[in-house]
Amino acid sequence: MPTVLITGANRGIGLEFARQYSQDGWDVIGTARQSSPELDQLGVRVEALDLSDADAVAAFGQRIDKPLDLFIANAGTNHPMNTAGAQNARDWQVMMMVNVIAPYQLAKALLPRLKDGSKAIAISSGMGSIGDNGGGWVPYRTSKAALNMAWSCLALEAKPRGVAAVLFSPGWVKTRMGGSGAEITSEQSVGDMRALIERLTIEDSGRFLRRSGSELPW
Repeated sequence: MPTVLITGANRGIGLEFARQYSQDGWDVIGTARQSSPELDQLGVRVEALDLSDADAVAAFGQRIDKPLDLFIANAGTNHPMNTAGAQNARDWQVMMMVNVIAPYQLAKALLPRLKDGSKAIAISSGMGSIGDNGGGWVPYRTSKAALNMAWSCLALEAKPRGVAAVLFSPGWVKTRMGGSGAEITSEQSVGDMRALIERLTIEDSGRFLRRSGSELPW
């Protein structure tokens, strides 16, 4: 039975990944600050993890006691949306921890658990593309651009182990973060991303891809 670890599995895209993989017989480990009734109903292993807590992130790797076939760094935040003032600056610092530092540190800690041929996927965003920058949403854009660089570095570190580290843009998805006006459902987005994960090889490591598999500009 293959094993997947998914961060932010209590709702949205993370919950849908957990649902689809568990339905297909995978052993699912989901993390969340707090679980949800929807996640609990899946009957998967749930580990409490607050990505803004540096000590908890640093210690988390010790809690995973089995080999992994797939790691999906999905958890993230889009707060704050504005840049002015001290409180937004403090919130922006927290965002960088949640969206960049924690995913990278978790992936590094889990590398010894990721088997040869396994995959480490970070859920990024087209808004992290500098080459396709439309402006606005500065904190979120900067956090995703930084995640892209961190994961690109991870790809270089993981490739000799046979682990492919790849960045995905899931599209504009109808979640609490994406809003009801978004283009696609989490079921559609995750279905596409899972099909793409299946097609990935070690030669794809370090790429930044749309859920269709097409390349995004850095």
